[in-house]
Amino acid sequence: MDYRRMGRSGLKVSELCLGTMTFGHSTDETEAAKIVDMAFDAGINFFDTANSYAETRSETILGNTLKGRRDKAIIATKFSNPMGPGPNDSGMSRVHIMQALDESLRRLQMDYVDLYYIHHVDEQTPLEEMLRALDDLVRMGKVRYIACSNYQAWRLMESLWISDSNGWARFECYQPQYNLVVRDIEQELMKVCSYKGLGVVCWAPMAGGFLTGKYAPGERTISGTRSEENWAYPEAYFAANADETLETLLDVAKQLGKTPAQVAIRWVLEQPLVTSAIVGARTTDQFAQNLGAVGWRLNGDAFDRLSRVSLLPDRYPEAMEKSMTERRNSAVQMP
Repeated sequence: MDYRRMGRSGLKVSELCLGTMTFGHSTDETEAAKIVDMAFDAGINFFDTANSYAETRSETILGNTLKGRRDKAIIATKFSNPMGPGPNDSGMSRVHIMQALDESLRRLQMDYVDLYYIHHVDEQTPLEEMLRALDDLVRMGKVRYIACSNYQAWRLMESLWISDSNGWARFECYQPQYNLVVRDIEQELMKVCSYKGLGVVCWAPMAGGFLTGKYAPGERTISGTRSEENWAYPEAYFAANADETLETLLDVAKQLGKTPAQVAIRWVLEQPLVTSAIVGARTTDQFAQNLGAVGWRLNGDAFDRLSRVSLLPDRYPEAMEKSMTERRNSAVQMP
């Protein structure tokens, strides 16, 4: 297992992060404990959850399975989704942030979390209010680092500017959806993360199961899977060429003697700005297969084939401005 630095911070996390969204949903506590044990045995030190996963059961189960091993784990959780019927039971207000963290810590049975994400965009609360509250939590020792997920590039940049201007703790990590059939973040967000030195921890590297080999090109729903249950299956975000990409993935995996899931995860991990990829599983068998994504590298031809077939076309203004450097250079009369 490789360990990578989280952006510009001194924190190091495993290249695979165990996602626990299935805990309490389709994975009971006994199976979850086995998966956590497998993760530690494989060298994973990074665990991802959220207060809203499985109606809080994910945090509770993760906390139970980590008893006696807290010092060996980097724990990330999130806030924002509705956690009750009240008008202040969601979002990023100071009231909700303080309450949400205390409740997460109680369920996790911990004094602090290592990484605390804002899960979704809240347009009704000023960024200053959220960022000051998060800075207070860092100063109180309840949070080590703060982060965000699903933010637009402009909102991420504005948040970083506000934090830097006030001397507050700033986002050290961004968690986006990223995989072979959802590469939208390359347009703007990856550039922001590179420029500002943020870690990138990707969710859905297997596109909710679409890239695991269960599906054939053209299929979108399979009995007994997330797609049939309409749960955590991001089909709405798939690129128009998703079937062509899947066909190439299946061929590359066959040539390499790997599973499609292992190749799909490996492709994400070999992107230069990616810190870690979140992988989850319903069962130990699924998780054991996912662990096969580490300890090897995609050869150049395989990586290039997958990158070419899944490449998205440039959008405006990139499509218009892409050639400007070459045009400027070619206008210079060299002696």
